[in-house]
Amino acid sequence: SFYTRRCITEDLSWSLVTVPPLTELCLQHIAHNFENNPILNDLLPEHQKKVVERLSTSLPLTVTANTVSHEEYWKRCCMERWQVCDVSNYGDSWKRMFFERHLENVLKFFIPNTTDPEQVLELIPLCKGYVRKLEINQFLPPLQVDPKEEGHDLSDAEDEAETGEVYKHHYNLKELITSLPHLEELHLIYDVKSCGMNFEWNLFNFTELDCSNLASAMKMCRNLKVFKLTRSKVDDDKIKLLARNLQHHPCLLELDLSHNLIRDHGAQALGKLISHSRLETLNLCNNQICHLGAQALAQGLAESSTLTSLNLRLNFVEDKGGEAIGRALLTNTSLKCLHLGSNNLSEPTAAVFSQVLAQNTSLTSINFSCNHLGLDGGKQLLAGLANNKTLTKLDLRHAEVEQETDFLIHEIVWANREAVRLASLQHPSTEPL
Repeated sequence: SFYTRRCITEDLSWSLVTVPPLTELCLQHIAHNFENNPILNDLLPEHQKKVVERLSTSLPLTVTANTVSHEEYWKRCCMERWQVCDVSNYGDSWKRMFFERHLENVLKFFIPNTTDPEQVLELIPLCKGYVRKLEINQFLPPLQVDPKEEGHDLSDAEDEAETGEVYKHHYNLKELITSLPHLEELHLIYDVKSCGMNFEWNLFNFTELDCSNLASAMKMCRNLKVFKLTRSKVDDDKIKLLARNLQHHPCLLELDLSHNLIRDHGAQALGKLISHSRLETLNLCNNQICHLGAQALAQGLAESSTLTSLNLRLNFVEDKGGEAIGRALLTNTSLKCLHLGSNNLSEPTAAVFSQVLAQNTSLTSINFSCNHLGLDGGKQLLAGLANNKTLTKLDLRHAEVEQETDFLIHEIVWANREAVRLASLQHPSTEPL
């Protein structure tokens, strides 16, 4: 007879609980194959979240940019790439932070005539929906070619000069920034952060071609609200070109040109800009503006109904310029903040501002620090403040004002500030100063 024996084996550690549900296996598969088949929007919200949690931050942007909107994913991308991530500077959007900083990084290390421009342009469809602000604090020049290697004749001085001129030009932002429909802020510094042993003054030049390209780009950026071009050796000719292109800009509210080489002619162009635009804030700190430039700015101020802040700290306007600005404020009703620190001002300017403080009801802050107002100048300002109820800040540090006068002025200004604070508590809807 034939004998059959059955053996049954059993794994006592096995449990049905350890078997992943089919849904889970599907989600794992979707995440694993996301690059080839980015299925996300068709899934239920809770399933989308599980897929996104499994996605690698190294996936190509062409796959994730316009597919993944979950902030958790972009937070991981930012945290893995940068040590410091303050999302409050980016409208509390991690996705916006990633694309703005990624684009800025590409631009900071773009080398004209070497880097393929497509590296920038191919990012436009990926980031144009998210970029609202760009801060570019470095522009690299083209690599300098040694004429010996190219077999050029060194005796030709004109060719050498032309080569040097071409060498200075930087990346042209026009095609990029005019393709970013939500761009509202642009901060530029034409500088090189670390040039090592290859230091040359040419590295720091903002050339005429750079300026021409930038001016035409600014004119086309119709939604731009804030434009900052600082520490870039911007001179009169360049600022005249920029001002001309910004004169009828529909949205520009803030212009920062601090730490440049702007003199009187440039200031005259900016005076026209003040009177023909919607500009609210103008920063000209640390330039070379003298009394003629200040008088032109004062004329623009007298005609402006929108400018609320003017910063002329560290210029050379002296009393002729200071008096002109003061006289403009006898009629201007928009300016709230004025900085005239370190401008070699003295008693004549204080005398005009004594009238301003007695009549003007819009100014809330004036800075006269590091000037030579002297004892009489301080007394003039104190007299002007007798019935003033709107000034909440008056900086007279190192202005050579008598200590007792400074104390009395401080008491009046402090009382005004307290009155404003109490009024804001009683009427919370009132805009705080």
